Amino acid sequence: MQNNYLQAVHHIAVICSNYEKSKDFYTNILGLSIVREVYREQRQSYKLDLALNDLYIIELFSFPNPPARPSRPESSGLRHLAFSVNNIRESVAALTAKGVELEPIRIDEFTNKQFTFFADPDGLPIELYEIG
Repeated sequence: MQNNYLQAVHHIAVICSNYEKSKDFYTNILGLSIVREVYREQRQSYKLDLALNDLYIIELFSFPNPPARPSRPESSGLRHLAFSVNNIRESVAALTAKGVELEPIRIDEFTNKQFTFFADPDGLPIELYEIG
């Protein structure tokens, strides 16, 4: 069925508790590129626009004293952020070399594709899903 009003996901907004730590994680560990970085004085908030392969995907926000996001037990709402990868073992090795701790690789019981999870500095679950 064709959708005539939604075209694509434009971006995902992530609120972090430590801006510099999260900025380092998303840019230096995950390799996203900075499109724009602004400090919004009236909100005491940074807004960092990030791209993957020149495609704008994440707005990283900082706010003073944001409440922690419950991840376990899983709560209602948006569950995780997933990135597709061509080779999951190479991706896991690259992230492990940068000090990221990942869960064991599992197999999706419906597609037979490999996937794994790790967390950003605030515990947001991030998935790698092998498409290749």
